Amino acid sequence: MIYLFQILNGIGLGMLYFLLAAGLSIIFGLLQFVNFAHGAFYLLGAYLTYDLVERGVSFWIALPVATLIVAIVAGAIEALLLHRIYKLPHTFHILVTVGIALVFQELAIIIWGPIGGSVPTPDGLGGVVMLGNFVYPQYRLFTIAVTAVLAGGLWWLLEGTRVGAIVRAGSESASNMALLGYNTMRINTAVFAFGAGLAGLAGALAAPIRGVEPFMGAEALSVAFVVVVIGGMGSYTGALAAGLMIGIIQSLMTTIWPQGAQLFIYIAMAAVIAIRPRGLLGRV
Repeated sequence: MIYLFQILNGIGLGMLYFLLAAGLSIIFGLLQFVNFAHGAFYLLGAYLTYDLVERGVSFWIALPVATLIVAIVAGAIEALLLHRIYKLPHTFHILVTVGIALVFQELAIIIWGPIGGSVPTPDGLGGVVMLGNFVYPQYRLFTIAVTAVLAGGLWWLLEGTRVGAIVRAGSESASNMALLGYNTMRINTAVFAFGAGLAGLAGALAAPIRGVEPFMGAEALSVAFVVVVIGGMGSYTGALAAGLMIGIIQSLMTTIWPQGAQLFIYIAMAAVIAIRPRGLLGRV
């Protein structure tokens, strides 16, 4: 029973990792821009949810509000700052986005303190589901269900709509999109905001499970990069497969060998790279 419990935990954790990595992968696919500030948007989503709930706002209102605020903030950062450095060498991308991440981290410490806090389980999901001797928290099942629906919705958006066609075409040739009359700057800003919003949503959903603390953004960023590398840069389905794989491995290892749970994430990444350098479903 304990392994079934941990596998379910791993699926829920993996779907949150997928939301993180999907946003990072979408941004890279269109902009060819490696965003080291992505974990900061996860941090912001979690802390905004925490702050709103502490002020008496229902979690069900705080969740979309926090996600929307993260998307707006990210869009503003892209429009005012990041679009100016896209054509510069990648070292500038790293320096600027790492600086943004550190600013968000320090602001979280200044505004909410260095200790962090917890977010109570939302109303209606505080109980457990019992199947014989098996007991599992309702909120974790809700997280699995809502992220699965989001995964299906994202796939449809990217593969079955005109918006997705524009994003895919832009990832192949931004100059051709401009020739067709599309405002590539607006598309870039919208996609960056959308990808960051996914990270903010992941943080908001994770807050009742793991609480909030100022350094959670750096941890989330490292896992997101591992998932993207394993799945393949720019691959949506690869991010989903890799997120589930990493989530289950990490969750099972907390039972088998707790001290090595984090280590095995990177062992799994090294093994995949050794066999498939472009990741499980990376573009050739």
